[in-house]
Amino acid sequence: MSRFDTLFTALKAKNEGAFVPFVTLCDPDFDRSFEIIETMIANGADALELGFPFSDPLLDGPVIQAANKRALDAGYSTDACFELIGKIRAKYPDIPIGLLLCANLIFVPTAEVFFKRCKENGVDAVLIADLPLLAAEEFVPTAKKHGIQPVFICPPNADQNTIERIAKLTEGYTYLVSRAGVTSAENQAHASNLDNLVEGLKRSNSAPILQGFGIAKPEQVKEALALGCDGAISGSAIVKIIERNLANQANLLKELGEFVKAMKEASRRE
Repeated sequence: MSRFDTLFTALKAKNEGAFVPFVTLCDPDFDRSFEIIETMIANGADALELGFPFSDPLLDGPVIQAANKRALDAGYSTDACFELIGKIRAKYPDIPIGLLLCANLIFVPTAEVFFKRCKENGVDAVLIADLPLLAAEEFVPTAKKHGIQPVFICPPNADQNTIERIAKLTEGYTYLVSRAGVTSAENQAHASNLDNLVEGLKRSNSAPILQGFGIAKPEQVKEALALGCDGAISGSAIVKIIERNLANQANLLKELGEFVKAMKEASRRE
């Protein structure tokens, strides 16, 4: 089994959901980014979803756009990101690592080169944010050739045909988007049909479902689990902690640790 498969099996046995934090790699720099990831794991993160800094992110709202800019302005690129992932994997051999990034970061080096590097550095899964389902075959065979699980987004307007195709293609986990638009911790208005989407995904034997977009409070983790999801992903709320503590790493790590601990605690079903 893959690391994600092993994780979800273990969590199910403990009657827990997964809490998965997202951060942009190398924000605000390589060493501090590693400390941030260490802190998240130490305080209960079940898996990691990591972004590569990119100049034109499509799904990211202002908070994560700013994180991309900080990392790029500091001179960090794909090479540094893979180096950082390798360092994470060396210290944490069992934690599942997923990437969320734009297709151009894969197109430029070629899918063969990119997924090979993913394998070499211990990546488990890759979600390409701007990859339409109709173009999935451009990437999926190459990803799977290198043992990388392809992950797909279930959008809030998905019909049954789309749900079935997502369930057929996605591995590791399914990313359920709470609402239309871009990432934001402020916009917490979720689509009204999420229960139908979860039901449809489960009926189609989808990979475990992680709800993302607007997940910023412990009660929202509980709501995601009550909806039938297998866990939740939080990104903007975490990146905001980084942003407001850029001048104080010690306080950043303290605040981040408390946040992750509270979010993970909420994933434990009563």
